[in-house]
Amino acid sequence: MCGGLPLAIVTMAGHVACNPHKSLKGWSDVCSYLFPESGQDHRKELTQEEVGRIISYCYNDMPAEIKTCSLYLSIFLKGHRISRKRLTRRWIAEGFVCEKHGLSVEEVAETYFNHLIRRKIIRPVEHSSNGKVKKCIVHDMVLEHIVAKASEENFITVVGGNWLMQPPSSKVRRLSLQGSDSKRAKDTEKMNLSHVRSVTMFGSLNSQLPAHLFKYGIVQVLDLEGCTGFKKHHIVEICRMVLLKYLSLRRTDTKFLPNKIRKLKNLETLDIRETDIVGLPNPIWQLERLVNILGGNKTTRKALKLPEELKKRKKMKALRILSGIEISGGSVDLHHLTELRKLAIYKLKTMGGAASFKDLISSIEYLGGYSLHTLVIDDESSEFIKSLDDLSYPPKFLIALELYGKMVKLPNWMKQLNVLNKLTLSVTALRTDNLKDLSKLEALFSLTFSFRAKEQDRQTLAMVAENKLYSNGKVTVPGGGFKSLKLRCLSGFLLPLLSFSREAMPELERLELRYNMLEGLSGVENLAKLKEVHFTSDAKADEDTMTKDIVEEMGIALKINGKKSKIIVHQ
Repeated sequence: MCGGLPLAIVTMAGHVACNPHKSLKGWSDVCSYLFPESGQDHRKELTQEEVGRIISYCYNDMPAEIKTCSLYLSIFLKGHRISRKRLTRRWIAEGFVCEKHGLSVEEVAETYFNHLIRRKIIRPVEHSSNGKVKKCIVHDMVLEHIVAKASEENFITVVGGNWLMQPPSSKVRRLSLQGSDSKRAKDTEKMNLSHVRSVTMFGSLNSQLPAHLFKYGIVQVLDLEGCTGFKKHHIVEICRMVLLKYLSLRRTDTKFLPNKIRKLKNLETLDIRETDIVGLPNPIWQLERLVNILGGNKTTRKALKLPEELKKRKKMKALRILSGIEISGGSVDLHHLTELRKLAIYKLKTMGGAASFKDLISSIEYLGGYSLHTLVIDDESSEFIKSLDDLSYPPKFLIALELYGKMVKLPNWMKQLNVLNKLTLSVTALRTDNLKDLSKLEALFSLTFSFRAKEQDRQTLAMVAENKLYSNGKVTVPGGGFKSLKLRCLSGFLLPLLSFSREAMPELERLELRYNMLEGLSGVENLAKLKEVHFTSDAKADEDTMTKDIVEEMGIALKINGKKSKIIVHQ
């Protein structure tokens, strides 16, 4: 009945998947409703009206709280790749999600997001290395239906972009500014914004920011991610929005946060990633409701300095995510942050050796017994990482762990991380004995070895070369173990010869290799469930004869053993 149209098929399939107990009579009624002229041959191409009827029916079938969350999708531009975390954090700030059945608000928001995927309202377009959806998009026709519903219910007012919406007849509740058209900007100036609770902007602040917006103090969500034209007076005016819960300045050209940020007593999420902000102002400690502090730049490892007051005062106990920070020598006591779920340290500066970080080590050990489940540490000197072996108790609830620095020996407690799902280590830790220990981590889904450009010094390359000496000139992946591993990534200037034993990584589906020099691969045919091998060489095409030889040899080996794995070479 869907006429072979993919959108109609997947939308209806999502509806069917979420109603497994519907009776035969129930399904018959659905068919009669969607296609009243049941005697007709429905193998013909569907009309737009019929497709719209299917989308509308499937939308109306969703639980009320999921409908509300789906209406929120109309905030984003047509074809926009929507970040899962950005979306779920905004749901929480808007009050669409609350704790239930013993689940935290973040976990409930996650179930709502997954329900929308199952319903085919949103489609995944990018996954994280742990298998979770990182970004999604909404099909144009589905989004058109959602935008129409949002406008009809005065849920969201969209200005600009691809949609021609009638100006709201009543007060604006949520505003999405999607274009810099001067005529539409003037229309916005005429709107009643006295009750606006949420503002999202795309493009330039200069051409579309309503002059009278900041005088209303009831805005709770302000999302300016990626906007240009950010001026000093904008951040001063933002600090007057005293009810603000969610503030995103990510990828804007803002350079500082003023001390007046202390006025935002209700702020829960502060996202200043990929900006020129290098430090938090001292009064930040007064924002005791802050749940998420997101700073720095994950790619460049540019970090956010913590103010001295924050280190001294035992405040901000609601913090769950503290990401992208810099920690310099001296006392950094985080024991009081017992709600902390994620700690990401992008820069460590030792002063007086690892001993100067005894409070930090003690804090990690202490928080590991509470709710800490993601730990990221980038230690250029490697002194701090070496001292992690001294932990008396392992952070046993860790789900994700990333350790960067020159490291050969792994902390002894790593073998006890029974729920660890994602692990990223420096390439200097790529050794046969380490792989044997890691193979015992039964929950491990993703394993990555990498190092960045700044680590490509002679000492690092020498350490990588020495690792081969522990296994007769190559690094060997042992047979057995790695029972849950689906993804493995290797990224570095030099990757040593890698050999896969029989029955190695029995569940591995994807192998990714990024390098300038790759010494070789053997035994890939032993990977029973391998689907894809990705080669990405940073060497010049005319210099990369080694990749061609390795790919050719691998193809022959896979063919001989009857494997149908894809070999993909990225230029």
